[in-house]
Amino acid sequence: MMATVTVLYFASLRDASGVASERIESTAADLQTLYAELQSRHGFALPANRLRVAADGEFAKWGDALRDGGEIAFIPPVSGG
Repeated sequence: MMATVTVLYFASLRDASGVASERIESTAADLQTLYAELQSRHGFALPANRLRVAADGEFAKWGDALRDGGEIAFIPPVSGG
């Protein structure tokens, strides 16, 4: 099933993708698979287990299903200082 989602990128992921957000169509069944697709497309160096993922403004699990029209955020670790 095809889902259209808005993906938000932060910090190093935004730098690697060159955009803060993008609207994409994906056949990914879950958030883990979506990240793998985007990692391949944009060359993200961080593995999924180093990120937090949020769906529609709430933290989510990597195995959560992709929802058509949803907003997905991939959040890398941020160093404080």
